[in-house]
Amino acid sequence: MHLNELFLLQFMMFAEMIVGYLLCKTGILSPKDRSVFSKAVINVFLPCSIVNSFLTRPDSNVLQDFLTVLLVSVLIQVLCTFLAAILYRHTPENRRPILQYATVCSNAGFLGNAVAEGVYGELGLLYGQIYLIPLRIVMWTAGISYFEGQSDFKSKLMKILTHPCIIAVIIGLCIMLTGITLPAALTRTMSSLGRCSTPLIMVFLGMVLAETGFKGMINKETVRFAVLRLIVIPAAVLLLCLVLRIDSFITGLSVLLAAMPAGSTTSVLAEQYHSDVAFASDIVVFTTIGSILLLPAWVMLLQML
Repeated sequence: MHLNELFLLQFMMFAEMIVGYLLCKTGILSPKDRSVFSKAVINVFLPCSIVNSFLTRPDSNVLQDFLTVLLVSVLIQVLCTFLAAILYRHTPENRRPILQYATVCSNAGFLGNAVAEGVYGELGLLYGQIYLIPLRIVMWTAGISYFEGQSDFKSKLMKILTHPCIIAVIIGLCIMLTGITLPAALTRTMSSLGRCSTPLIMVFLGMVLAETGFKGMINKETVRFAVLRLIVIPAAVLLLCLVLRIDSFITGLSVLLAAMPAGSTTSVLAEQYHSDVAFASDIVVFTTIGSILLLPAWVMLLQML
């Protein structure tokens, strides 16, 4: 298990966020440019990243392990969806969808991939892609529904199904399940665009912080959520895996991916749906800072088990 790679990755994310912060503070960009960033990420860069992530070709020799990882991931999503449904009933409406989405959707898609590879090597990255399938589906179905509000079911369903990221999930699943091979020029283009999504999201977060500042980031609500996201959920996953006698490799991978901070797309969606974007940014940044301390601690705990 390599902790150096984990620290380097987390440093890189914060460096990208600082770039966005400085771009606004120096007047090169203005806060109103956030809307352009969020639209570009949601409509182009994230869909490319999602489709590209489904281009994995499962090896039949490890199919049983894949099914185990998939089962654990599904159970985790059920747990997180249940928590999102019961924990925030008395939260203000402009913050409720943010907390619900951040509970269901962690940053496992970016940080998780890198952690899986850094800690467990290429096998961890491969299994991590299987783990992420339920997360990606829930992220762009139930996750989007939190922000859609109380519109009628048909209207909400149409908005969800026509969302660019949902369309990308459907396309990705079709490619993975049918084994279709896309032209190399197309896959390389999608891969290149997809790699831009996380840097742009982190720059976006820096732009938000340039306007709102760090004051007030640490409060009861953000601390309470960080404990849930970074400690309670991965601890529940560890307990579940121990009870079910899951293989130690799959257990460790599942716990680490469950211990990821709030998904960085939380703030982008808050901007798109006119929620409390400053609060969403606080949640993402604070849990990411917390993960710097807690992810290595989880790694060391798993080594002792």
